[in-house]
Amino acid sequence: MLLLKELPTSKSLEKFVTRYPGTDISAISDFVSILRAASDISTALDALLARHGLLQGRWWVLVLLMRQEDLTSSPSELAEKAGVTKATMTGFIDGLEREGLVSRFMDTNDRRKFLIRLSVAGQQKLDEVMPDYVQCVTQFMNVLGKQSRNTLITELSTLASRVDLIK
Repeated sequence: MLLLKELPTSKSLEKFVTRYPGTDISAISDFVSILRAASDISTALDALLARHGLLQGRWWVLVLLMRQEDLTSSPSELAEKAGVTKATMTGFIDGLEREGLVSRFMDTNDRRKFLIRLSVAGQQKLDEVMPDYVQCVTQFMNVLGKQSRNTLITELSTLASRVDLIK
């Protein structure tokens, strides 16, 4: 999430060129603009989900469970699919379990492991939120035409495939 609300101007970026020769102002400006847009979109999603008493991390856990044939997954599989640590996933699951949106039970094949299942209340929560989510996301994405969206997704996928360059 980009914490910088005010993006740098061309004039302010010129200072970087003076101090750090070879700086590509255009690349830096475009990079922070992409980060700003992604951050703003994430913040808007937070606001949408907050209207329903959810946060993104917990929302995605419910969605991931709903995608499973038996509405069940292990915490480590959920962490992997969500791209978070196991400790973070444990926090999400603990909160969802306290609210009755998921249940935790022993794996019958391996009694050392727990599984997480989407509860009836969890499915009801998804049924409550999903129409609002779908409407808002569809309206937002329709700001761009289908061709523009395809181009944007292709270009962002290209960038995402090369994040190793900034690690």
